[in-house]
Amino acid sequence: MSGTRTTNVLPPESTRIILESISDGVFTVDHEWRVTSFNHAAEEITGIPREEAIGRRCCEVFRASMCETECALRQTMDSGKPIINKSAFIIDANGRRIPISVSTALLRSAQGKIVGGVETFRDLSLVEELRKEIAQRYEVGDMVSRSASMRKLFDVLPQIAASDATVVIEGETGTGKELLARALHTMSARKDGPFVAVNCGALPDTLLESELFGYKEGAFTGADKEKPGRFALAKGGTLFLDEIGDVSAALQVRLLRVLQEKKYEPLGGTQSIKTDVRVVTATNKNLADLVAKGEFRRDLYYRINVVRLELPALRERKEDIPLLVEHFIHRFNQMQGRAVAGVSPAAMALLMAHDYPGNVRELENIIEHAFVICPDASIRARCLPESLAAKRRSMPPASVSAFGQTVKTAEAQAILNALEQCGGNRTEAAQLLGMHKSTLFRKIRALGISPPREDGRTARPGQ
Repeated sequence: MSGTRTTNVLPPESTRIILESISDGVFTVDHEWRVTSFNHAAEEITGIPREEAIGRRCCEVFRASMCETECALRQTMDSGKPIINKSAFIIDANGRRIPISVSTALLRSAQGKIVGGVETFRDLSLVEELRKEIAQRYEVGDMVSRSASMRKLFDVLPQIAASDATVVIEGETGTGKELLARALHTMSARKDGPFVAVNCGALPDTLLESELFGYKEGAFTGADKEKPGRFALAKGGTLFLDEIGDVSAALQVRLLRVLQEKKYEPLGGTQSIKTDVRVVTATNKNLADLVAKGEFRRDLYYRINVVRLELPALRERKEDIPLLVEHFIHRFNQMQGRAVAGVSPAAMALLMAHDYPGNVRELENIIEHAFVICPDASIRARCLPESLAAKRRSMPPASVSAFGQTVKTAEAQAILNALEQCGGNRTEAAQLLGMHKSTLFRKIRALGISPPREDGRTARPGQ
Protein backbone atom coordinates (compact mmCIF):
# COMPACT_ATOMS: atom_id res chain seq x y z
CA MET A 1 0.00 0.00 0.00
CA SER A 2 1.34 3.42 -1.00
CA GLY A 3 3.06 5.31 1.84
CA THR A 4 3.14 2.26 4.13
CA ARG A 5 6.45 0.64 5.09
CA THR A 6 6.32 -3.13 5.07
CA THR A 7 8.64 -5.23 7.27
CA ASN A 8 9.40 -8.67 5.91
CA VAL A 9 9.51 -11.22 8.74
CA LEU A 10 10.67 -14.74 8.01
CA PRO A 11 8.03 -17.36 8.81
CA PRO A 12 8.94 -19.88 11.56
CA GLU A 13 9.58 -22.66 9.02
CA SER A 14 12.12 -20.51 7.13
CA THR A 15 13.87 -19.67 10.40
CA ARG A 16 14.05 -23.37 11.27
CA ILE A 17 15.57 -24.23 7.88
CA ILE A 18 18.24 -21.54 8.29
CA LEU A 19 19.14 -22.69 11.81
CA GLU A 20 19.42 -26.28 10.62
CA SER A 21 21.77 -25.32 7.78
CA ILE A 22 24.41 -23.40 9.75
CA SER A 23 27.51 -25.02 11.27
CA ASP A 24 27.22 -23.24 14.65
CA GLY A 25 25.28 -24.92 17.42
CA VAL A 26 22.16 -22.98 18.47
CA PHE A 27 19.74 -23.61 21.30
CA THR A 28 17.09 -21.54 23.07
CA VAL A 29 15.79 -21.63 26.63
CA ASP A 30 12.74 -20.33 28.45
CA HIS A 31 12.69 -18.44 31.76
CA GLU A 32 13.10 -21.71 33.65
CA TRP A 33 16.29 -22.51 31.71
CA ARG A 34 14.66 -25.41 29.89
CA VAL A 35 15.79 -26.03 26.32
CA THR A 36 13.06 -25.12 23.83
CA SER A 37 14.98 -25.69 20.58
CA PHE A 38 18.19 -27.46 19.62
CA ASN A 39 19.54 -27.35 16.07
CA HIS A 40 21.36 -30.07 14.13
CA ALA A 41 24.84 -28.56 14.68
CA ALA A 42 24.19 -28.53 18.44
CA GLU A 43 23.45 -32.25 18.21
CA GLU A 44 26.65 -32.87 16.26
CA ILE A 45 28.91 -30.87 18.59
CA THR A 46 27.49 -32.12 21.91
CA GLY A 47 26.66 -35.65 20.76
CA ILE A 48 23.21 -35.30 22.36
CA PRO A 49 20.08 -35.99 20.26
CA ARG A 50 17.54 -33.20 20.02
CA GLU A 51 14.77 -35.26 21.61
CA GLU A 52 16.95 -35.77 24.72
CA ALA A 53 17.82 -32.08 24.96
CA ILE A 54 14.35 -30.50 24.55
CA GLY A 55 12.69 -29.91 27.89
CA ARG A 56 15.79 -30.43 30.01
CA ARG A 57 17.64 -27.66 31.87
CA CYS A 58 20.42 -26.29 29.69
CA CYS A 59 23.15 -27.01 32.27
CA GLU A 60 22.22 -30.72 32.12
CA VAL A 61 22.63 -30.73 28.35
CA PHE A 62 25.25 -28.09 27.67
CA ARG A 63 27.89 -29.17 30.20
CA ALA A 64 30.18 -26.16 29.89
CA SER A 65 33.01 -24.87 32.03
CA MET A 66 31.03 -21.66 32.62
CA CYS A 67 27.73 -23.24 33.69
CA GLU A 68 28.31 -23.16 37.44
CA THR A 69 29.83 -19.74 37.99
CA GLU A 70 30.08 -17.67 34.80
CA CYS A 71 27.04 -18.66 32.72
CA ALA A 72 27.07 -16.35 29.71
CA LEU A 73 23.35 -16.88 29.05
CA ARG A 74 22.45 -15.98 32.64
CA GLN A 75 24.54 -12.82 32.40
CA THR A 76 22.65 -11.83 29.26
CA MET A 77 19.26 -12.65 30.81
CA ASP A 78 20.14 -10.58 33.90
CA SER A 79 21.69 -7.59 32.12
CA GLY A 80 19.93 -7.63 28.77
CA LYS A 81 23.34 -7.28 27.08
CA PRO A 82 24.60 -9.82 24.53
CA ILE A 83 27.91 -11.63 24.93
CA ILE A 84 30.07 -12.26 21.88
CA ASN A 85 32.65 -15.05 21.44
CA LYS A 86 33.36 -15.93 25.05
CA SER A 87 35.84 -18.81 25.36
CA ALA A 88 34.80 -21.97 27.19
CA PHE A 89 34.68 -25.70 26.77
CA ILE A 90 32.00 -28.38 27.02
CA ILE A 91 32.06 -32.07 27.81
CA ASP A 92 30.29 -33.99 25.05
CA ALA A 93 28.25 -37.19 25.38
CA ASN A 94 31.45 -39.28 25.05
CA GLY A 95 33.23 -37.38 27.81
CA ARG A 96 35.54 -35.50 25.45
CA ARG A 97 36.54 -31.93 26.19
CA ILE A 98 35.47 -29.65 23.30
CA PRO A 99 36.80 -26.05 23.15
CA ILE A 100 34.11 -23.60 22.02
CA SER A 101 33.30 -19.91 21.71
CA VAL A 102 29.89 -18.76 22.95
CA SER A 103 27.61 -15.87 21.99
CA THR A 104 24.29 -15.09 23.70
CA ALA A 105 21.28 -12.82 23.19
CA LEU A 106 17.76 -12.32 24.49
CA LEU A 107 14.92 -14.16 22.76
CA ARG A 108 11.90 -11.96 22.10
CA SER A 109 8.41 -12.68 20.81
CA ALA A 110 6.87 -10.94 17.80
CA GLN A 111 5.47 -8.36 20.22
CA GLY A 112 8.94 -7.66 21.67
CA LYS A 113 8.39 -9.48 24.97
CA ILE A 114 11.37 -11.37 26.40
CA VAL A 115 10.50 -15.06 26.32
CA GLY A 116 13.92 -16.56 26.99
CA GLY A 117 17.46 -16.58 25.68
CA VAL A 118 19.38 -17.92 22.71
CA GLU A 119 22.94 -19.19 22.68
CA THR A 120 25.14 -20.01 19.72
CA PHE A 121 28.39 -21.90 20.11
CA ARG A 122 31.20 -22.74 17.72
CA ASP A 123 33.38 -25.84 17.85
CA LEU A 124 37.01 -24.68 18.07
CA SER A 125 38.54 -28.17 18.06
CA LEU A 126 40.26 -27.58 14.71
CA VAL A 127 41.59 -24.22 15.89
CA GLU A 128 42.85 -25.87 19.07
CA GLU A 129 44.56 -28.63 17.08
CA LEU A 130 46.29 -26.01 14.91
CA ARG A 131 47.33 -24.14 18.05
CA LYS A 132 48.81 -27.34 19.47
CA GLU A 133 50.58 -28.08 16.19
CA ILE A 134 52.21 -24.66 16.28
CA ALA A 135 52.97 -24.99 20.00
CA GLN A 136 54.73 -28.32 19.39
CA ARG A 137 57.48 -26.39 17.63
CA TYR A 138 58.33 -24.92 21.03
CA GLU A 139 57.45 -27.88 23.28
CA VAL A 140 59.38 -30.86 24.54
CA GLY A 141 57.39 -32.84 27.07
CA ASP A 142 56.03 -30.29 29.52
CA MET A 143 58.71 -27.72 28.69
CA VAL A 144 58.12 -24.77 26.38
CA SER A 145 60.62 -22.30 24.96
CA ARG A 146 61.41 -20.29 21.86
CA SER A 147 64.79 -19.02 23.04
CA ALA A 148 67.83 -20.00 20.97
CA SER A 149 69.62 -21.62 23.93
CA MET A 150 66.66 -23.87 24.76
CA ARG A 151 66.01 -24.68 21.11
CA LYS A 152 69.56 -26.00 20.80
CA LEU A 153 68.86 -28.16 23.86
CA PHE A 154 65.58 -29.43 22.40
CA ASP A 155 67.27 -30.24 19.09
CA VAL A 156 69.78 -32.67 20.63
CA LEU A 157 67.35 -34.42 22.98
CA PRO A 158 66.22 -37.09 20.47
CA GLN A 159 69.81 -38.25 19.93
CA ILE A 160 70.51 -38.28 23.67
CA ALA A 161 67.24 -40.09 24.41
CA ALA A 162 68.09 -42.77 21.83
CA SER A 163 71.15 -43.85 23.84
CA ASP A 164 71.42 -45.31 27.34
CA ALA A 165 74.27 -43.00 28.31
CA THR A 166 74.22 -41.46 31.79
CA VAL A 167 73.21 -37.81 31.78
CA VAL A 168 73.83 -34.99 34.23
CA ILE A 169 71.53 -31.95 34.11
CA GLU A 170 72.82 -28.75 35.69
CA GLY A 171 70.72 -25.71 36.44
CA GLU A 172 69.42 -23.49 39.19
CA THR A 173 66.52 -24.58 41.38
CA GLY A 174 63.23 -24.25 39.54
CA THR A 175 64.59 -24.36 35.99
CA GLY A 176 62.83 -27.66 35.22
CA LYS A 177 65.52 -30.33 35.59
CA GLU A 178 63.03 -33.08 36.40
CA LEU A 179 60.84 -32.03 33.47
CA LEU A 180 63.84 -32.38 31.17
CA ALA A 181 64.64 -35.79 32.64
CA ARG A 182 61.03 -36.90 32.08
CA ALA A 183 61.19 -35.64 28.50
CA LEU A 184 64.32 -37.75 27.91
CA HIS A 185 62.54 -40.78 29.34
CA THR A 186 59.41 -40.21 27.24
CA MET A 187 61.45 -39.92 24.05
CA SER A 188 63.56 -43.00 24.79
CA ALA A 189 63.07 -46.71 24.07
CA ARG A 190 62.39 -47.07 27.82
CA LYS A 191 59.26 -44.90 27.68
CA ASP A 192 56.99 -47.85 28.54
CA GLY A 193 59.04 -48.55 31.66
CA PRO A 194 58.79 -46.64 34.96
CA PHE A 195 60.23 -43.20 35.62
CA VAL A 196 61.42 -43.13 39.24
CA ALA A 197 62.65 -39.90 40.86
CA VAL A 198 64.69 -39.57 44.05
CA ASN A 199 65.68 -36.28 45.69
CA CYS A 200 69.09 -37.14 47.11
CA GLY A 201 69.25 -33.90 49.08
CA ALA A 202 66.01 -34.52 50.97
CA LEU A 203 67.07 -37.70 52.81
CA PRO A 204 69.82 -38.44 55.33
CA ASP A 205 72.54 -40.78 54.14
CA THR A 206 71.25 -43.96 55.85
CA LEU A 207 67.71 -43.52 54.56
CA LEU A 208 68.89 -42.62 51.07
CA GLU A 209 70.96 -45.82 50.87
CA SER A 210 67.99 -48.00 51.77
CA GLU A 211 65.74 -46.01 49.40
CA LEU A 212 68.10 -46.57 46.50
CA PHE A 213 69.13 -50.18 47.06
CA GLY A 214 66.34 -51.56 49.23
CA TYR A 215 66.91 -53.99 52.12
CA LYS A 216 66.38 -57.56 53.16
CA GLU A 217 64.28 -58.69 56.09
CA GLY A 218 66.21 -58.30 59.33
CA ALA A 219 68.82 -55.97 57.81
CA PHE A 220 68.32 -53.57 60.72
CA THR A 221 65.94 -52.97 63.61
CA GLY A 222 62.46 -52.49 62.22
CA ALA A 223 63.17 -54.21 58.90
CA ASP A 224 60.46 -56.82 59.44
CA LYS A 225 60.00 -57.49 55.73
CA GLU A 226 61.93 -57.10 52.50
CA LYS A 227 61.63 -53.79 50.64
CA PRO A 228 62.79 -53.18 47.05
CA GLY A 229 64.83 -50.03 46.37
CA ARG A 230 64.43 -47.43 43.65
CA PHE A 231 66.93 -49.23 41.40
CA ALA A 232 64.64 -52.26 41.49
CA LEU A 233 61.46 -50.21 41.04
CA ALA A 234 62.95 -48.45 37.99
CA LYS A 235 63.79 -51.72 36.22
CA GLY A 236 63.35 -51.29 32.47
CA GLY A 237 62.93 -47.54 32.84
CA THR A 238 64.74 -44.43 34.05
CA LEU A 239 66.05 -43.55 37.51
CA PHE A 240 66.33 -39.81 38.11
CA LEU A 241 68.73 -38.83 40.91
CA ASP A 242 68.07 -35.18 41.72
CA GLU A 243 70.56 -33.09 43.73
CA ILE A 244 73.32 -35.63 43.15
CA GLY A 245 75.81 -33.07 44.45
CA ASP A 246 74.46 -33.54 48.01
CA VAL A 247 75.32 -37.26 48.19
CA SER A 248 77.90 -38.16 50.85
CA ALA A 249 81.34 -39.52 49.96
CA ALA A 250 80.49 -43.00 51.29
CA LEU A 251 77.35 -43.28 49.17
CA GLN A 252 79.20 -41.92 46.15
CA VAL A 253 81.36 -45.06 46.29
CA ARG A 254 78.30 -47.33 46.13
CA LEU A 255 76.78 -45.33 43.28
CA LEU A 256 80.04 -45.56 41.33
CA ARG A 257 80.03 -49.35 41.67
CA VAL A 258 76.44 -49.59 40.44
CA LEU A 259 77.18 -47.44 37.40
CA GLN A 260 80.37 -49.32 36.58
CA GLU A 261 79.29 -52.92 37.21
CA LYS A 262 75.52 -52.57 36.64
CA LYS A 263 74.85 -54.47 39.87
CA TYR A 264 74.25 -53.74 43.56
CA GLU A 265 73.51 -55.45 46.87
CA PRO A 266 70.48 -54.54 49.01
CA LEU A 267 71.19 -53.74 52.67
CA GLY A 268 71.56 -57.04 54.52
CA GLY A 269 71.86 -58.94 51.26
CA THR A 270 74.67 -61.28 50.24
CA GLN A 271 73.97 -61.63 46.52
CA SER A 272 74.37 -58.98 43.86
CA ILE A 273 71.38 -57.93 41.76
CA LYS A 274 71.80 -56.80 38.15
CA THR A 275 70.34 -53.43 37.22
CA ASP A 276 68.49 -52.49 34.05
CA VAL A 277 67.98 -48.74 34.37
CA ARG A 278 69.03 -45.59 32.58
CA VAL A 279 70.42 -43.13 35.17
CA VAL A 280 69.81 -39.41 34.77
CA THR A 281 71.22 -37.12 37.45
CA ALA A 282 70.70 -33.44 38.22
CA THR A 283 72.19 -30.77 40.45
CA ASN A 284 71.86 -27.08 41.19
CA LYS A 285 75.57 -26.99 42.02
CA ASN A 286 78.62 -26.86 39.80
CA LEU A 287 79.97 -30.41 40.01
CA ALA A 288 83.31 -29.46 38.46
CA ASP A 289 83.86 -26.99 41.31
CA LEU A 290 82.92 -29.66 43.87
CA VAL A 291 85.43 -32.03 42.28
CA ALA A 292 88.13 -29.34 42.46
CA LYS A 293 87.35 -28.82 46.16
CA GLY A 294 87.50 -32.57 46.85
CA GLU A 295 83.81 -32.69 47.78
CA PHE A 296 82.75 -34.93 44.89
CA ARG A 297 84.57 -37.99 43.57
CA ARG A 298 86.32 -37.34 40.29
CA ASP A 299 85.71 -40.88 39.00
CA LEU A 300 81.96 -40.64 39.76
CA TYR A 301 81.85 -37.22 38.11
CA TYR A 302 83.24 -38.61 34.85
CA ARG A 303 80.94 -41.63 35.10
CA ILE A 304 77.74 -39.53 35.31
CA ASN A 305 79.02 -36.75 33.05
CA VAL A 306 78.87 -38.76 29.83
CA VAL A 307 76.34 -36.22 28.57
CA ARG A 308 75.99 -32.85 30.27
CA LEU A 309 72.95 -30.62 29.74
CA GLU A 310 72.67 -27.13 31.20
CA LEU A 311 69.33 -25.42 31.75
CA PRO A 312 69.59 -21.61 31.63
CA ALA A 313 67.92 -19.49 34.30
CA LEU A 314 64.67 -17.77 33.32
CA ARG A 315 66.27 -14.33 33.70
CA GLU A 316 68.62 -15.35 30.86
CA ARG A 317 65.74 -16.16 28.48
CA LYS A 318 63.05 -13.64 29.27
CA GLU A 319 61.71 -13.90 25.74
CA ASP A 320 60.15 -17.18 26.95
CA ILE A 321 58.01 -15.51 29.62
CA PRO A 322 54.96 -14.76 27.37
CA LEU A 323 55.05 -18.32 26.00
CA LEU A 324 55.36 -19.80 29.50
CA VAL A 325 52.52 -17.60 30.78
CA GLU A 326 50.28 -18.87 27.97
CA HIS A 327 51.34 -22.44 28.75
CA PHE A 328 50.49 -22.13 32.45
CA ILE A 329 47.19 -20.35 31.75
CA HIS A 330 46.18 -23.17 29.42
CA ARG A 331 47.10 -25.77 32.05
CA PHE A 332 45.24 -24.06 34.91
CA ASN A 333 42.21 -23.49 32.68
CA GLN A 334 42.05 -27.24 32.16
CA MET A 335 42.66 -28.09 35.80
CA GLN A 336 40.20 -25.59 37.25
CA GLY A 337 37.56 -25.44 34.52
CA ARG A 338 38.25 -21.74 33.92
CA ALA A 339 38.37 -19.78 30.66
CA VAL A 340 41.06 -17.16 31.38
CA ALA A 341 42.04 -15.68 28.04
CA GLY A 342 45.43 -14.15 28.90
CA VAL A 343 47.10 -11.29 30.79
CA SER A 344 46.74 -7.56 30.45
CA PRO A 345 49.64 -5.48 29.05
CA ALA A 346 50.28 -3.97 32.51
CA ALA A 347 50.44 -7.43 34.10
CA MET A 348 52.78 -8.69 31.37
CA ALA A 349 55.05 -5.69 31.92
CA LEU A 350 55.33 -6.62 35.61
CA LEU A 351 56.05 -10.24 34.75
CA MET A 352 58.71 -9.27 32.22
CA ALA A 353 60.42 -6.93 34.68
CA HIS A 354 60.81 -9.55 37.42
CA ASP A 355 64.14 -11.41 37.79
CA TYR A 356 62.70 -14.77 38.97
CA PRO A 357 65.17 -16.09 41.54
CA GLY A 358 62.88 -19.14 41.66
CA ASN A 359 62.96 -19.47 37.85
CA VAL A 360 60.14 -21.18 35.90
CA ARG A 361 58.67 -22.69 39.08
CA GLU A 362 58.26 -19.20 40.53
CA LEU A 363 56.49 -17.97 37.38
CA GLU A 364 54.14 -20.97 37.56
CA ASN A 365 53.34 -20.14 41.18
CA ILE A 366 52.64 -16.51 40.25
CA ILE A 367 50.14 -17.55 37.57
CA GLU A 368 48.47 -20.03 39.95
CA HIS A 369 48.22 -17.22 42.53
CA ALA A 370 46.54 -15.04 39.90
CA PHE A 371 44.01 -17.78 39.16
CA VAL A 372 43.07 -17.88 42.86
CA ILE A 373 42.83 -14.11 43.30
CA CYS A 374 41.46 -12.93 39.96
CA PRO A 375 37.84 -13.69 38.95
CA ASP A 376 38.15 -11.94 35.59
CA ALA A 377 38.58 -13.45 32.15
CA SER A 378 41.96 -11.71 31.93
CA ILE A 379 44.75 -11.61 34.52
CA ARG A 380 45.35 -8.00 35.50
CA ALA A 381 48.20 -6.41 37.42
CA ARG A 382 46.15 -6.37 40.64
CA CYS A 383 45.89 -10.18 40.44
CA LEU A 384 49.65 -10.66 40.73
CA PRO A 385 51.44 -11.08 44.09
CA GLU A 386 51.84 -7.88 46.05
CA SER A 387 55.64 -8.18 45.90
CA LEU A 388 55.57 -7.54 42.13
CA ALA A 389 53.21 -4.58 42.44
CA ALA A 390 55.25 -3.15 45.33
CA LYS A 391 58.37 -3.35 43.20
CA ARG A 392 56.66 -1.29 40.51
CA ARG A 393 55.40 1.33 43.01
CA SER A 394 58.87 1.69 44.53
CA MET A 395 60.47 2.51 41.20
CA PRO A 396 60.74 6.06 39.89
CA PRO A 397 58.29 7.15 37.17
CA ALA A 398 60.95 6.87 34.49
CA SER A 399 61.52 3.23 35.39
CA VAL A 400 57.79 2.48 35.50
CA SER A 401 57.30 3.93 32.02
CA ALA A 402 60.17 1.75 30.83
CA PHE A 403 58.17 -1.34 31.83
CA GLY A 404 56.17 -0.98 28.63
CA GLN A 405 59.36 -1.39 26.61
CA THR A 406 60.37 -4.64 28.30
CA VAL A 407 58.16 -6.86 26.18
CA LYS A 408 59.48 -5.24 23.00
CA THR A 409 63.03 -5.71 24.21
CA ALA A 410 62.43 -9.41 24.85
CA GLU A 411 60.78 -9.81 21.47
CA ALA A 412 63.70 -8.13 19.76
CA GLN A 413 66.12 -10.40 21.60
CA ALA A 414 64.15 -13.48 20.53
CA ILE A 415 64.33 -12.37 16.89
CA LEU A 416 68.06 -11.69 17.11
CA ASN A 417 68.64 -15.09 18.73
CA ALA A 418 66.64 -16.80 15.96
CA LEU A 419 68.56 -14.93 13.25
CA GLU A 420 71.85 -15.90 14.86
CA GLN A 421 70.80 -19.55 15.15
CA CYS A 422 69.74 -19.58 11.48
CA GLY A 423 72.90 -17.89 10.23
CA GLY A 424 71.00 -14.74 9.29
CA ASN A 425 68.49 -16.59 7.10
CA ARG A 426 65.27 -14.66 7.78
CA THR A 427 62.98 -17.23 6.20
CA GLU A 428 64.33 -19.96 8.48
CA ALA A 429 64.23 -17.59 11.46
CA ALA A 430 60.56 -16.84 10.77
CA GLN A 431 59.82 -20.59 10.71
CA LEU A 432 61.72 -21.07 13.97
CA LEU A 433 59.70 -18.28 15.60
CA GLY A 434 56.43 -19.66 14.24
CA MET A 435 55.50 -16.60 12.19
CA HIS A 436 55.20 -15.68 8.54
CA LYS A 437 58.34 -14.15 7.03
CA SER A 438 56.46 -10.93 6.18
CA THR A 439 55.50 -10.64 9.86
CA LEU A 440 59.15 -11.07 10.81
CA PHE A 441 60.24 -8.37 8.33
CA ARG A 442 57.61 -6.00 9.73
CA LYS A 443 58.73 -6.64 13.32
CA ILE A 444 62.38 -6.11 12.35
CA ARG A 445 61.50 -2.68 10.96
CA ALA A 446 59.16 -1.76 13.85
CA LEU A 447 61.67 -2.77 16.53
CA GLY A 448 64.61 -1.14 14.77
CA ILE A 449 66.61 -4.37 14.61
CA SER A 450 69.75 -4.42 12.49
CA PRO A 451 69.84 -8.00 11.14
CA PRO A 452 72.81 -9.60 9.35
CA ARG A 453 73.18 -8.80 5.67
CA GLU A 454 72.14 -12.33 4.73
CA ASP A 455 68.37 -12.71 4.35
CA GLY A 456 65.86 -15.45 3.54
CA ARG A 457 66.67 -15.23 -0.16
CA THR A 458 70.37 -15.92 0.36
CA ALA A 459 71.57 -19.47 0.42
CA ARG A 460 73.48 -20.45 3.52
CA PRO A 461 76.83 -22.20 3.18
CA GLY A 462 76.37 -25.86 2.34
CA GLN A 463 72.89 -25.37 0.85
